[in-house]
Amino acid sequence: MRIDEQIKILCIKLDINISEIGRRLNKTPQAFSQKIKRGKFSIDDLLDIAMVTGCKLECSFVLPDGEKIIIK
Repeated sequence: MRIDEQIKILCIKLDINISEIGRRLNKTPQAFSQKIKRGKFSIDDLLDIAMVTGCKLECSFVLPDGEKIIIK
């Protein structure tokens, strides 16, 4: 699943819209909508989205043996 789809699901579950996340990030709704369409997000972008939505972001590489390397 692409990151833009996951952010849209986040919005549905939190009962907010994409524009509201943009406003919380101090971006215009249009600018944030364009970023969603491009689907280009850094880990820092995702951490910011998590922070303004009150969520926790967990990222990690999972090795074949199950060991996790957490991305911070």
